Amino acid sequence: MSDLPYLAATGLQSVGTPTLWGVTIAAVIALLVLDFLVTRKPHEVSMREALGWSAFYIALPLAFGAWIWARFGSNQGVEYLTGYLVEKSLSVDNLFVFMLLLAAFAVPAELAQRALLYGITGALLLRAVFIAIGAAALQTLDFAFLLFAIILLLTAAKLLRDAVTGHEQEVDISKMRSVRLLRKFMPVTEEYHGPKMVVRLSGRRTLTPFALVVTALLATDIVFAVDSVPAVYGITEDPYLVFATNAFALLGLRALYFVLHAALSRLVHLSYGLAIILAFIGVKLGLHWAHGIWPGVPEIPTLASLGVIIGVLVIVTLTSLRATSKAGRGEKEVVVERN
Repeated sequence: MSDLPYLAATGLQSVGTPTLWGVTIAAVIALLVLDFLVTRKPHEVSMREALGWSAFYIALPLAFGAWIWARFGSNQGVEYLTGYLVEKSLSVDNLFVFMLLLAAFAVPAELAQRALLYGITGALLLRAVFIAIGAAALQTLDFAFLLFAIILLLTAAKLLRDAVTGHEQEVDISKMRSVRLLRKFMPVTEEYHGPKMVVRLSGRRTLTPFALVVTALLATDIVFAVDSVPAVYGITEDPYLVFATNAFALLGLRALYFVLHAALSRLVHLSYGLAIILAFIGVKLGLHWAHGIWPGVPEIPTLASLGVIIGVLVIVTLTSLRATSKAGRGEKEVVVERN
């Protein structure tokens, strides 16, 4: 946790001045507008284009982290970088679900990035709402940290259960309540009409499959917002740093999707890693809450949290690549034997 004191009477301590908040929000909006301009003409994204934008959206938050470190000190710098790493990891899981949804809806390749951008915009708005709610809870509820800890531990348990049963790789759009609700109130065309969500057919306003895709993406955003915001509050109590880590983690997902599209299917152990990380942060939050009541209860330093998170991500990445490599070799051997 940050060395800045938590004061229930006057609110959370934050490095975010009104000017810094204003500049940051303006920059996020400008980047979103830029992304919408880039995707205004539907087209398939080349690897060169995706790599270029990904490099930009990785360099930008790292440069911002260096500025936070130089301007406000190492404690805030480590909190920001750790929070960003946690949010980026959860965003990759978010991206994996996006990939499954786009495949389930058979979204044309040229419309994929516009659909992703709607999903990312919705995620940013929802995260902002949940961040504000989280900050209010920390100011008014003595047990807020314990509540966040329980949420993270329950989420970790669900991730682990889904990973063991294989349900995390399943998306059944026919069972999605948001999609069923839209179909109940409005007709839906069978074919895509570019990025249009509503068209007029036979004098009647009709939804397109693209509208269902965007709705499904926004519905999944709600679930991920519930997980991610308590997770980053487990790293830092500063609402500004929480917002910055979320914004930077989400902004680069559109380009990162096309870079990792093939690799995402190989990260078969990612859910196990995220379950461990969320459980670890849940324990960290629980200890922080207990420390406020019983000072003898130890706390987990943020730097130690950073080391654990990096270690878990490295391990699950290596084990995932090893597992998929073995599976690939096994399939090749079967083909050779059959021939």
